[in-house]
Amino acid sequence: MKRKPIMAGNWKMYKNRDEALAFIYQINEKLPSSELVETVVCAPAVYLRDLVKRQGDNLRVGAQNMHYLDEGAYTGEISAGMIKNIGVEYVVLGHSERRAYYNETDETVNLKTKKAIESDIVPIVCVGEELSIRENGTTDKVVGEQVVKAYKDISKEDALKTVIAYEPIWAIGTGKTATPQQANETIVAIRKVVEGLYGKDVADRIRILYGGSVKPENVVELLSTSDIDGALVGGASLKPESFLALAEAASKK
Repeated sequence: MKRKPIMAGNWKMYKNRDEALAFIYQINEKLPSSELVETVVCAPAVYLRDLVKRQGDNLRVGAQNMHYLDEGAYTGEISAGMIKNIGVEYVVLGHSERRAYYNETDETVNLKTKKAIESDIVPIVCVGEELSIRENGTTDKVVGEQVVKAYKDISKEDALKTVIAYEPIWAIGTGKTATPQQANETIVAIRKVVEGLYGKDVADRIRILYGGSVKPENVVELLSTSDIDGALVGGASLKPESFLALAEAASKK
């Protein structure tokens, strides 16, 4: 089944406002058609409204995190309603950095995923393993459990409104990249877990991205595999020319 690829940039804690706007102006008119690839920039929260106001027809803006409650005394947090109100259409949930540094758990990822779906925001649900897990041969088991917990009590129809991003923790920001075969094998295993939860139709239709030191030099080979539907990109999404090359490659998948 043909699945529309997604190229999502995750800026993390980089760029000031001037740099963020300059980036958007440089790529807006050069991106491939949204009919060929969904191109998303996931930016720091303080720039989201500025970027949404300036996004071109072929670009959409995503947040890097959100809370699972509608409102409350949660200093420093942002809600789904807040980002939806300013036109944000995607949100990254459960990124390994959030799990490692800010006590994100499979349970909170599940709550946030449900809230994003309820709020008509596309959740990019991140899963992945540490190097020790890869080395002891339990990657499929550990990542599969993350998927099962993230999708607890989520219906078949709602699961299709989500995107999964497989990001091996050992390949994020390290310069190391899972080989295309390794990445594809794990994503095939994730798809089998989804099939176990929802059936083959959903498994065939859900988009699963790869993330972990993706760059123009390796993206074509990664995207040439059977089951990788795009990428969630960190460092290589910070430069306009690099991000454009990644989006262009995804448009040809």
